[in-house]
Amino acid sequence: MKGLHDMTASTSSAGPVDSLRYKALGVILLAQLMVVLDASIVTVAVPSAQGDLGISIGDRQWVFTAYTLAFGSLLLLGGRIADYMGRKRMFEIGLVGFAAASTLGGVAQNAETLFGARALQGAFAALLAPAALSLIQVTFTDSQERAKALGLYGAIAGGAMSLGLIAGGMLTEWASWRWTMLVNVPIAVVALIGSRYVVRESKAQGDAHYDVAGTIAVTAGLVSLVYGFTQAQSDGWGSGTTLPYLGVGAVLLLVFFTIEARSKFPLLPLRLLTDRTRGATLLAMFLTIAALFSTFLLLTFYLQGILGYSALETGFAYLPYSIGTFVGAATAGNLVSRLGPMPLMVTGMLLGAAGLVLFAQIGVDSSFVSLILPAEIITSVGLGLAIVALTSTALRGVDPADAGVGGALVNTTQQIGSSLGIAVMNTIAATATVNYIKDNGVSAQAEGVVHGFTVAFLVAAAILVVSALVAVLFVRVRRGDVVNKTDQALVDLSEVI
Repeated sequence: MKGLHDMTASTSSAGPVDSLRYKALGVILLAQLMVVLDASIVTVAVPSAQGDLGISIGDRQWVFTAYTLAFGSLLLLGGRIADYMGRKRMFEIGLVGFAAASTLGGVAQNAETLFGARALQGAFAALLAPAALSLIQVTFTDSQERAKALGLYGAIAGGAMSLGLIAGGMLTEWASWRWTMLVNVPIAVVALIGSRYVVRESKAQGDAHYDVAGTIAVTAGLVSLVYGFTQAQSDGWGSGTTLPYLGVGAVLLLVFFTIEARSKFPLLPLRLLTDRTRGATLLAMFLTIAALFSTFLLLTFYLQGILGYSALETGFAYLPYSIGTFVGAATAGNLVSRLGPMPLMVTGMLLGAAGLVLFAQIGVDSSFVSLILPAEIITSVGLGLAIVALTSTALRGVDPADAGVGGALVNTTQQIGSSLGIAVMNTIAATATVNYIKDNGVSAQAEGVVHGFTVAFLVAAAILVVSALVAVLFVRVRRGDVVNKTDQALVDLSEVI
């Protein structure tokens, strides 16, 4: 993403002032609100969609992973396309495509259509999100104004996560789960109209180069891995249907890295991964996200399926998680330059593990106040601490020419970690449930479902411990090795794209 590299590298330089820049920012923030709302608003709607469309326990995770897989695997390519074909053009194409995909998902009559719509949403979000960020970079030529704009961008996105959970509950309970996707349409229309009048076009200079082969290899490889994990729930981990998909996925990812090593214009420059600290940090981030983000799926089905919460009650039940994540992130942002990132990331991972162990104590009639609430607070604060520290370390020492792709790599790691984590944890929970019911009879179905959740929570906690060990053993970063204030704005926003 040469154009994005150039923009990021020149953040201190001033250029012509756009008189419409704050109106353009409002349009961009509205689009970002829509993307982040969509990521969280469907969370509490999944149980209702599962019941209406007859989605199996093993396949329900595709509502999440279809979106995050498409988003994560196409994000780097989307940024490059936006740079060379026009950032405003791709921003508007992303809006139209996202609205169309949301409509398709809202009227879906079967699981396959819903999953396909979610994948299309992710693909168009991969055009929309980097184009929006690039437009802020080129619209605000003054570095101080740009930092404020990026701060607003991140703040809107962070608040939208909480708003999405509550709005999803309201729409699902008072209208239908379908409106958790259809609501994107009017937002996209307003943003599109605004873009036509106040957002200015910009492009990167030079010839366009797209690593299509690398994109196909990494996308197909990730989809094959997730499908393999899904098949393990029904056919077993060692079955003739599970292993081939896992094997093909692994081979395709090796092909992807081979392509990147030989490509003149790689989607992912491997020099970003050869640094030991950065490579270990990205691995720790992948494991941390995989462990913690899977809790949303499990907790949603526990609250609604076992405790009998309504969709609206479930949305409000997630508020402490959102608040805890914000508190953890704000604390890390204030302390990272004084303590260094290492104490914060390890503390965050271990807090997250402790919270997941507490989640594993749930039963068929557990109290929200005495068990779930403290588990949410501990886990979410740990997530906020760890992600900010990990992101600042991952961007440490990145050459200015690679700053754009470095930020995109962090976002991609988070999206793919979320995809694979949800797929694996859902499969583990479903498998443990089936085995429990086989051993104890159908009368123990509720206990079996809860048992599946507890096993998955414990596995996720173990993954966080492994992540902490990776950080301690392989990450080498000193207290002063953190990104500067301008880059920190990108760090804060990267965790919510």
